[in-house]
Amino acid sequence: MEEVDVPYYFLCPISLEIMKDPVTVITGITYDRQSIERWIFSSKKKTCPVTKQELLDSDLIPNHTLRRLIQGWCIANASNGVERIPTPKPPVDKAQIIKLLEETKLPNLQMTSLQKLKLIALESDRNKRCMESAGAGDFLASIIKNNFMFEELNDRIDYTIASDEALSILYHLQISEDGLRGLIEKNGEFVQTLTTILQKGNYQSRSYATLLLKSIFEVLDPFHFIGLRRGTFREIVNVLRDQISLQVTKAALKSLIESCPWGRNRVKAVESGAVPLLIELVLETKEERVCEMMLVLLDQLCGCAEGRAELLGHGAGIAVVAKKIHRVSHVGTEKAVRILYSIAKFSATSSVLQEMLQVGVVSKLCFLLQVDCGLKTKERAKEILMLHSRVWINSPCIHLHLLSSYPSR
Repeated sequence: MEEVDVPYYFLCPISLEIMKDPVTVITGITYDRQSIERWIFSSKKKTCPVTKQELLDSDLIPNHTLRRLIQGWCIANASNGVERIPTPKPPVDKAQIIKLLEETKLPNLQMTSLQKLKLIALESDRNKRCMESAGAGDFLASIIKNNFMFEELNDRIDYTIASDEALSILYHLQISEDGLRGLIEKNGEFVQTLTTILQKGNYQSRSYATLLLKSIFEVLDPFHFIGLRRGTFREIVNVLRDQISLQVTKAALKSLIESCPWGRNRVKAVESGAVPLLIELVLETKEERVCEMMLVLLDQLCGCAEGRAELLGHGAGIAVVAKKIHRVSHVGTEKAVRILYSIAKFSATSSVLQEMLQVGVVSKLCFLLQVDCGLKTKERAKEILMLHSRVWINSPCIHLHLLSSYPSR
C-alpha cells in the first residue's frame, strides 16, 4: 500500500487524525466532532483548543463542504488503501430524547424505548448531556423507584426488567453533580430504592446501584447523610463482603467513607459488621489503593467506642493493622498508626497493651521513628510510645537497635 500524504486541513487540530465529521465552533476553527465533544463534555473545558477564546456556545455547526471534500479525497485514494468515510448521522437532539421518554411510559414500547436510550447514552458524552438536559435522569429514577417494588409479582416481572435497564442507563449517563442533587430532591427516598436493589437485585443491578450510591454520596449534603438508615449501611457492607468486582468494591468503600463522618453513621456501619469484615479484607487484599481505602474507613470506625471494641474483639485486629505499617504506602502507614493511636489512647487496658507489645506494634512504632514516614505519622507514633512508656520501655520484646529510638519525655 502506497503511503498517502493527507492534506493538513483534513486533520483535526486536537487529535491530528483525519476528520470524519468536521464541525466548526463559534471561533471559526473546525474540529472533528468526536474530538471537540470530548474536549467540551468530558474534559469540561470552555475554551477553543486553538485560539484559547472562551466558547460561549457549545453548538457545533456541521462543515458539510469540508466533509464532502474529505469523502471525495478518500474515494480518489481508495486504491492506496484509504477507507471511505461514511456520511455521519445527525446528532441526537432534545426533542428526540423527550419523544423516547414519552414512549417509555407505554408498556408495549417501554423496553424498546429504553434500549434506544441506552444506545444513545453510550454513543457520546454530548448525548449524555443532551439526555440530562431533557430530564432523562429524573425520569429514569422514577421508573426505578416506582417499578422495582413489583419485582416479586410474576405478572409484573417485565417491569422489573425495565427497572434494571433504567438503572443501567442512569449509571451510564454519568449525571453531573447538580443533576445528582436535583435527582435526590425530586425523587425522595431514592437512596432507599437503591438500598432495596442492593438487597434484592441480581449482581449486575447491585453493581449499578452501588456505583450510583457512590456518585450520590459524593454530592450529598450533611442533612441527607444524617438521615441514612441502618439498612443502607448493612447492604453496602454486604456488597463489600461479596467482592463483586474491584470497581464495585472501591465504590462501596467510598460510599462508607463519605457517609461515616456524619451523625451516628459510624455506629450504624459498625453494627452492620463492617469492622471484622475490613480486618479480613485488609489482610487479603493486594491492591494498594483498595487497602488504603479500607484503612481509611477502619480509622473512621475506630473513632467511636463501638468500632474500637469490634477491632479488639477480633483475634487478629491489632496484628493485621500493625502488619500494614510500612507495607502499603505512606497513606496506609498513616492510617494504620491513627488506628493504633485511637486504641492506645481510648481503649488501652493492660491486656491490650500486652497484645500490642507481643504482636510487634511497639517495635514497628520505634522503627517508624528511624525512617522517613511523614512528620504527622512520626509524631503520632512517638505520642503512642510515650503514652505507655512505663509498660513498654523495659520489655525484652523490643530489639536493642529499636529501643535506642524509644522517645523519652
